[in-house]
Amino acid sequence: MKKTALLFFILLLFSCTKKEKHSFTFYYWKTNLALDKPEKDALSKADYPFLYTRFFDVDKINGKFEPVAVISKNQNFETEKEIVPTVFITNRSFINIQKKEIPFLAEKINTLIKKKITDYQLKANGEIQIDCDWTSGTKEDYFEFLKQLKKISQKEITCTLRLHQVKDKETSGIPPVDKVYLMCYSTSSPLENSDKNSILDLNIMKSYLSKLEDYPIKKIEVALPIYSWGIVTNHLGKHKLINALSTKDLNHPDFKKISANEAEVLNDGFYFGNFLNKGFKIKVEEVSEKQLHNAIQFLDQKIGNYTIVYYQLDSKFVENRSF
Repeated sequence: MKKTALLFFILLLFSCTKKEKHSFTFYYWKTNLALDKPEKDALSKADYPFLYTRFFDVDKINGKFEPVAVISKNQNFETEKEIVPTVFITNRSFINIQKKEIPFLAEKINTLIKKKITDYQLKANGEIQIDCDWTSGTKEDYFEFLKQLKKISQKEITCTLRLHQVKDKETSGIPPVDKVYLMCYSTSSPLENSDKNSILDLNIMKSYLSKLEDYPIKKIEVALPIYSWGIVTNHLGKHKLINALSTKDLNHPDFKKISANEAEVLNDGFYFGNFLNKGFKIKVEEVSEKQLHNAIQFLDQKIGNYTIVYYQLDSKFVENRSF
């Protein structure tokens, strides 16, 4: 009898502490829709049936709404995943926007999405995702845009949700959608002098999301980072980013290692497509498996069941990483 009770206790303890299994997929954020072998392999392991694909950006240029970096498609591209069209809109597009321009903008975006789906014969699902870092000053017009896009497209409209928009929900407002995608990255600016990891700092993320369970929209999916970059600092203390650098790139004969993720340039020259002077410093920021695991553990306590969308599907970021 005692052995049976002990076995029951062990099984109960295991069931309470086992890692939550989440379905996952990716964002595709490059301007040309094409998959190499590492990307195909990673996507084949994703058990969620959708691929969140950036179609284009929208910006206001000289007072006019303009599509920027519209996606193209390689003729050999194919996937069994359904495509979720994703559009990034700059916040300044909604600054001083006229009321009559809102349905106009929604109509133009919907038309271009449909054109790309038709031109490239994509298997799209019934969702359109909008990515915008709206503010308290633009929220009313942005929220009206989401309503107009839903009306015009007759699709499910979802949107991204940044950390500060959770913490400051009273001033940021609640978007008129049934589902949001919580962007758990860019926890600080990479262009500041800081010893923090600007891609994902768990302490900062936790402070912003301390009341996440109280957020009014309950259907929350989670975007987690797998990208990396290098932050270059010049002699004047100014910074610039070089995308997709890893700590392995610092093992270079023209670099002097300062720490595990920092190095100093020893000779003027072109490195990673950029001209760097002697004395420039490079700091690499990556996100480890442990960081992702700890982030997921925290989120499990707050929102429970959710799908993970990793940013982003690129061979530089998915190769040799377990999901």
